[in-house]
Amino acid sequence: MSNQPYPHMMEPLDLGFTKLKNRVIMGSMHTGLEDRFWQMDKLAAYFAERAKGGAALVITGGYNPNKRGWFYPTAGLFNSYLDIPNHRKVTSAVHKEGGKIALQILHAGRYSYHPFSHSASAKKAAINPFKPKAMSDKQIRSTIKDFAKTARLAKLANYDGVEVMGSEGYLINQFMAPHVNQRKDQWGGSIENRMRFPVEIVKAIRKAVGEEFIILFRLSMMELVEGGMTAQEIVQTAKALEDAGVTIMNTGIGWHEARVPTIVTSVPRAAFREATARVKKELSIPVCASNRINTPDVAEDIIATGDADLVSMARPFLADPHFVNKAAEGRADEINICIACNQACLDHTFQMKRASCLVNPQACHETELVYIPVTNKKKVAVIGAGPAGLSASTVAAERGHDVTLYDMASEIGGQFNYAKQIPGKEEFYEMIKYYARRVEVSGVNLKLDTKVDAEYLEQSGYDEVIVATGINPRLPPIEGIEHKKVLSYLDVLTGAKVGKKVAVIGAGGIGFDVAEFLVHPGAKADSKPRPQTVEEWSEEWGVDIDSENPGHLVEKKPHAPAREVYLLQRKKSPLGAGLNKTSGWVHRAVLKMKDVEMIGGVSYDKIDDKGLHITVDGEQRVLDVDNIVICAGQESRKELYNEDSPTMNFHLIGGAEFAGELDAKRAIKQGAELAAEL
Repeated sequence: MSNQPYPHMMEPLDLGFTKLKNRVIMGSMHTGLEDRFWQMDKLAAYFAERAKGGAALVITGGYNPNKRGWFYPTAGLFNSYLDIPNHRKVTSAVHKEGGKIALQILHAGRYSYHPFSHSASAKKAAINPFKPKAMSDKQIRSTIKDFAKTARLAKLANYDGVEVMGSEGYLINQFMAPHVNQRKDQWGGSIENRMRFPVEIVKAIRKAVGEEFIILFRLSMMELVEGGMTAQEIVQTAKALEDAGVTIMNTGIGWHEARVPTIVTSVPRAAFREATARVKKELSIPVCASNRINTPDVAEDIIATGDADLVSMARPFLADPHFVNKAAEGRADEINICIACNQACLDHTFQMKRASCLVNPQACHETELVYIPVTNKKKVAVIGAGPAGLSASTVAAERGHDVTLYDMASEIGGQFNYAKQIPGKEEFYEMIKYYARRVEVSGVNLKLDTKVDAEYLEQSGYDEVIVATGINPRLPPIEGIEHKKVLSYLDVLTGAKVGKKVAVIGAGGIGFDVAEFLVHPGAKADSKPRPQTVEEWSEEWGVDIDSENPGHLVEKKPHAPAREVYLLQRKKSPLGAGLNKTSGWVHRAVLKMKDVEMIGGVSYDKIDDKGLHITVDGEQRVLDVDNIVICAGQESRKELYNEDSPTMNFHLIGGAEFAGELDAKRAIKQGAELAAEL
């Protein structure tokens, strides 16, 4: 153990009747594969890869115990013996790789996206158009039996355990919190009554499965909604659940409808560990921490300090299924770190698409995107060391091709080097570090500060040329666009001096990012941004771990903005409407906290010494600003692309192929898919 770089994380955990080989759980996350029985082979391959990568226990996405608990019609349901053979494909694949697997049982309650949903009370969720019906006593008791039946079926399907989803605002959580539970009977009112539903579920499951079967309970340890449970009620509930038969207490944070972010990239790492630690002090069973744990160093620290016995990571196992093994082998610098962008995982889930991962397009596509070693080695040139070029070059080299990667810049990363400057997006540094190491390990011949032309490529004798040269910012046709007040977003993010009053033209993802950069105190383009501390972040969002307020919410205290900023767009639609579903609301909230004036339906008349002249709803207005920052789209750079070359095959990927709103998810996926086919 003395040579182990992460001794506490890698220490086995004895549960009495079984043992976990280390302290790392792959947390539950819905992928979409659960909802279609004909995709169980793909789901099996997905989980098996994580078990192979070292996860001690993997937990499935949520399976509903009955149709009223569906996420949506035809969602994943496990309430029939006929389902067992398909589930055994999954459990067998995981066990073959030496792992353990638990099935999560989840009843969506008022989050069910269908008109026959039900909940503790007939109270509609703000994020769902369907209003639930209040459950009768008979329905409550029937649902308890359904949970137990699903757990019994899971045991017959050779799962090692089940996790009861009692967090994130789903049905069980709806019973526990006054935020929804307004009942006057034995299932509502006092905390003893409100926790009766989860306690009876756990008792029924334990009776159905026996003693030698893992029961995890995902308990909401900070609800972050008005009318949530208090800290004392959470501890009281945890103790009752332990007495009812829970094996491991897992951490859930926040409700889906909460207006406090819990897992986006701007949330500090391990921001909620103290909530877990508070509960752990009161229990004798193992307690698991979760949320924004994405490196082995963070995981090790949480366990070593006694804040938790285990850590649960979901998205980090999408990013790198071999997270645990790499850490154990002293190769932490080769881990593909989750940057908490949500773009291919949660955003896909809420759009009812199959989940994947921006930084790892193989996630949930293990049987389709396969990197097979080559038998016909080719000489490959990749032009551009941004997301697309890095993805293509490393995959091609790993497969055995002779790859040279060129870039005019002095460092790799391309657009990542701009994204990493944005406050709250410091995790993009991890992407650049990861690819720098991957370039080295895969054997890519990297040539920075190098400009290539068609003649050079021809003379070098390449078989394949991948053009990933990215984009140039587009200048819109506005009178005075050449005025000295005008800057591009690249100017701003590479160190241009910016005044105290700024207008940002363009309210897409880049416009929002630049506006956040400009209002953030101390943001500088020539230095690495300092992530907010947990204390600073909590103060701005009105969260207090020590508060006895229901939901742990207190008054927000936003920090003063560094500049006065206007964010403008031509479209009349709400600003930020096109941002990512699960993180866009956070960006809008941040700019609102920083007093950014957001204006839609703008006509840009001219730019002169007085500032930016605009017309809104027929009314002319002059914004007296020091600078105008242009974030109005991009144009592809594809000068090197030559589809008619008689000697080389040319390929176009990333921004060079399509320059719409910058999309690293698409760029990395394109690069990997192309390299897999070469």
